[in-house]
Amino acid sequence: MKIEYSGVWPTMIAAFDSNGAIDFDGNTAITNYLIHKGSDGLFAVCQSSEMFMLTTEEKVALASCVVKAAEGRVPVIASGHTSDRIEDQIEELLAISRTGVDAVVLVSNRLAKEDESSEVFMQNLKTIMQAIPNVNFGIYECPYPYRRLLTDEELKWCAQSGRIVFLKDVSCDLEIEKRRVEIVKGTDLKLFNANTETLLDSLKVGYHGYNGVMGNFHIDLYKWMFENFKNQLALAEGLQQQLTRESVIEKYAYPINAKYHMQKDGVPMTLVSRRLTQESFTESYKEHVDALIVWETDMRRNLKIV
Repeated sequence: MKIEYSGVWPTMIAAFDSNGAIDFDGNTAITNYLIHKGSDGLFAVCQSSEMFMLTTEEKVALASCVVKAAEGRVPVIASGHTSDRIEDQIEELLAISRTGVDAVVLVSNRLAKEDESSEVFMQNLKTIMQAIPNVNFGIYECPYPYRRLLTDEELKWCAQSGRIVFLKDVSCDLEIEKRRVEIVKGTDLKLFNANTETLLDSLKVGYHGYNGVMGNFHIDLYKWMFENFKNQLALAEGLQQQLTRESVIEKYAYPINAKYHMQKDGVPMTLVSRRLTQESFTESYKEHVDALIVWETDMRRNLKIV
């Protein structure tokens, strides 16, 4: 069955137990929660799931957990190549590909160092694809440790390769997004915007969906905008403005604040993070999340989201 790469896909957070080990029950609960809230697909093993702090074995275990929990209800994609050497990345990506994910996501800044050329990027990309046949890939312009946006020529090659089906765009630039729509037209490569502020405009010009951190807070509101912006544009524009305003919560100890948010909505997990200390999630930050929950409830009531 052909996978439909469109709609709203959260970049999943990961649950850890009180000792910092992967909590499989917690991650199963997160998977079920996000699907119940309307996710069209799931991006597991990404920066939100703290992949730079996981071993290869842990990345594989997390991806396998999400695939098993999803039970084919929605597609699952995963990244996980965080090493510097391409040879090591190939081993990481091969391991992820064997978990049953629908596509393996390449991190753009792992394919070339910040001062390296497009030629280096393309050679490493081709090396990986040749080493891992019969697998579909995505590309994630992950901003950590630095942001490497694909050039128009790189994107054109990816689109025409026939094996790269997904791009998580972090350009936050509508002019770039417009060009990208034209570049991938008629190919299997689908464009997902990670940026709330430009999301609605990017959907208008032809982007295929949303893939961002705020999906861990209120993916159902993004789903409403995706499904209704063509027929209820004024409401969608108002929602877009408010979603943009509320997305500032990402600055308040993410991903711990997203874990707290899911806790409050009944998802069993700890607030343990590999990246941040518990002390970084202050009482003030908790109050921000509590206020966000009140706003979400009001928005769901206004939009008649059950």
